[in-house]
Amino acid sequence: MAAPESGRALGSAPRHLGTAQPPGTGWERLRELWHRDELQQYPEETLNIIKATFSGAVIGWAYGGLPAFHHAKTQYIERSQAEIFQNRLDAVQSAHRAAVRGFIRYGWRWSWRIATFVAIFNTVSTGLSVYRNKTAFSHFAAAGAFTGGLFRVHLGLSRMAAGSVFGAAFGIPAGGLLLAVQKLAGETIQEKRTRERRLLHEQKLAEWKARLNVTEADLEEIVSNTQEGTMERDIEKIQELLNLPKNPLPSEDRN
Repeated sequence: MAAPESGRALGSAPRHLGTAQPPGTGWERLRELWHRDELQQYPEETLNIIKATFSGAVIGWAYGGLPAFHHAKTQYIERSQAEIFQNRLDAVQSAHRAAVRGFIRYGWRWSWRIATFVAIFNTVSTGLSVYRNKTAFSHFAAAGAFTGGLFRVHLGLSRMAAGSVFGAAFGIPAGGLLLAVQKLAGETIQEKRTRERRLLHEQKLAEWKARLNVTEADLEEIVSNTQEGTMERDIEKIQELLNLPKNPLPSEDRN
């Protein structure tokens, strides 16, 4: 009977363990960016994009909502000088409702714009870094230029070019800040991913070897028990045959 896996040597690591090396091509690294790993977790780059987008939304809401809150409240008080309220509490509540409406309206306008800008910027810069397997200032400048031009594309070529220049000017210091943070941490995100992949591969390989040793010990025990049991059964059969009564001879049958 042929072995189930004749192409693999005895004791070699199975294919599902993977490899400690990163994917060979840029497209493979990009596909890996949007897939979960063996622990059902997304890569750190993807989580950073989501966190940055959420932070941008919160910051944009605060940036646009807080000034609008005070401005809407002041405008309402100035316009409602001639209005008659039932009491002081009614006047305060009306001013507060107008301020809340201004906070929600202008906060939402700034929130979704900044969140979209941050999401596109981080997605493009991260995609370039993952594709080239390194981090550089040019990635952030290109991401800023692309995002700025995309936000001004509906205003014409001149405005789109101006937006690209503004985005590139914004992307360079943002990239410098990110690179400085990674340098203080001691390793880049790509280096961290390679190290974690190697550690995970070594851990899975050690677990597989431990299971292989246990399996071999169990097989030896089963084989030994089987052989012992077969010998005992053979001895019992021989003893039973010896204890059987002898067959009569032909002369005895005639008598």
